[in-house]
Amino acid sequence: MGEPVRVLVTGAAGQIAYSLLYSIAKGDVFGKDQPLVLVLLDITPMMTVLEGVVMELQDCALPLLREVIPTDKEEVAFKDLDIAILVGSMPRREGMERKDLLKANVKIFKSQGAALDKYAKKTVKVVVVGNPANTNCLIASKSAPSIPKENFSCLTRLDHNRAKSQIALKLGVTANDVKNVIIWGNHSSTQYPDVNHAKVNVKGKEVGVYEAIKDDSWLKGDFILTVQQRGAAVIKARKLSSAMSAAKAICDHVRDIWFGTPAGEFVSMGVISDGNSYGVPEDLLYSFPVVIKDKTWKFVEGLPINDFSREKMELTAKELTEEKETAVEFLSSA
Repeated sequence: MGEPVRVLVTGAAGQIAYSLLYSIAKGDVFGKDQPLVLVLLDITPMMTVLEGVVMELQDCALPLLREVIPTDKEEVAFKDLDIAILVGSMPRREGMERKDLLKANVKIFKSQGAALDKYAKKTVKVVVVGNPANTNCLIASKSAPSIPKENFSCLTRLDHNRAKSQIALKLGVTANDVKNVIIWGNHSSTQYPDVNHAKVNVKGKEVGVYEAIKDDSWLKGDFILTVQQRGAAVIKARKLSSAMSAAKAICDHVRDIWFGTPAGEFVSMGVISDGNSYGVPEDLLYSFPVVIKDKTWKFVEGLPINDFSREKMELTAKELTEEKETAVEFLSSA
């Protein structure tokens, strides 16, 4: 057993965290022999609830969990972190304009970015989950100039897993038989789930998804819509947003950062667009296909992009550019 890894989860009294914390604490993310210190941040009114979460984590009697630190103070939460998972954000209330939502979140992520800059290790990996995740992540990164931009990513793995699973369901195979789906762009309904480069294992043979499904109109229509609108569909059915699946996706995302992606496979995550070869404007936090090795991601290069894909990729880039412009305006006044 080495030194404990110090992991922060924000919004720690919320429902995503409730599904997430147990998986992290029992070793699903950093390995079965990696001790952990869990730091749990939430707002002051949630401290009593958070105490209950701490009691439950204690009651799980988990061998890897060395310490649990609940707090409502940024200077405690962000100190010496190895990983920060920023789940907490201002949720959209009914009748709330997207602009108001952005303004409230700029304030939160500016403050948390500054705290990362001041207190965390410079090698910290930061994963933003709280929506609007891409823009929140960009604001946090801009507010932490001493931490490399590449250390910041946002979660589009839930969308990636949704796409993978829809293909698997359609073909009657397991999700493990499907690889290299891509989510391009924003974690919003403009995201583009792309299976032009995806492969599926059918009866021991690896074939392209288009070839396997033989239904282009479904792949270009309902498949894309289902993935884009899946979050809303879950809310409609459960009256709550995706938590179990979001927590699972966070675990997948962080585990891949920590241990790397399997050979021959790539995954989707929102990362800084600088230096990409797909014509996505610089300085956007945009979801790309990446491979990860030694805790460092690289763009998957050289994938041919058809006109159908290009149009969808540009549309989501346009939305992200507009979000960024609004957020940066608020940043100077936040």
